[in-house]
Amino acid sequence: MEQTDKIKEMVKQKYSEIALQDKDTNSSSCCGATNSCGGDSVYNIMSENYNKLEGYTPEADLGLGCGLPTQFAKIKTGDVVVDLGSGAGNDCFVARHECGPEGKVIGIDFTEAMIAKARSNAEKLGFHNVEFRQGDIEKMPLTSGLADVVVSNCVLNLVPDKAKVFQEIFRVLKPGGHFSISDVVLEGQLPDKLKNAAEMYAGCVAGAIQKEDYLNLIRETGFTHITIQKEKAITVPDSILTDYITEEEAQSFKNSKTGIFSITVFAKKEECCKPGNGCC
Repeated sequence: MEQTDKIKEMVKQKYSEIALQDKDTNSSSCCGATNSCGGDSVYNIMSENYNKLEGYTPEADLGLGCGLPTQFAKIKTGDVVVDLGSGAGNDCFVARHECGPEGKVIGIDFTEAMIAKARSNAEKLGFHNVEFRQGDIEKMPLTSGLADVVVSNCVLNLVPDKAKVFQEIFRVLKPGGHFSISDVVLEGQLPDKLKNAAEMYAGCVAGAIQKEDYLNLIRETGFTHITIQKEKAITVPDSILTDYITEEEAQSFKNSKTGIFSITVFAKKEECCKPGNGCC
């Protein structure tokens, strides 16, 4: 429990610092918001280009994602959409374009500074059907059966208990609802020094679990129609690796069969679930 609390506090502090910067400033620092040490950013090596998505708001894009979950989320007009780890509101505003003024979007974020930034952005845009709630996605501040769609972009890696988050997603989805989540997974083991590095955890790399374990968590929660909608390999540049491991260790890591991948996963909560899944 003590280690879990330390991880959560580290994540909250780091993303509070990032919230106070713009995307360009954050991208210039390989250690994120506080230390300029050259090279590429831990946070930005995985980010995708939102420019072609309707509803994209550059001011709300801090470059912290690893996919485009809203592009694959099958959001319909009038849907209630929940975004986990909503940051400055980027995916919420894309989702709002999809669900329209008839729908509703709720962003949940752990960090007070991010919530404040997202609310400011929503107010400037005049979006009255987008709201932001501060909370822990392991225990969401939402009633059960509220959401038609849940999205999330490179956030579950920051959560120590990923199984609990999937249980919460299952709880807040309506029967027949679904999620589309972009996240980072592994095939093979990271070097211990990378796994133990706080910066790499906050950058969504050290917090990654094995791809098959990730998919099994989804299955075990009771979701069906599990589909990988997109997958891409992530290459961590030497300029980042050598901040944490030696050049020899970095070369050994690159020569190993370990792969770091961004995946976008879709899964559905059935209209009527199997006995024991608790949704009938």
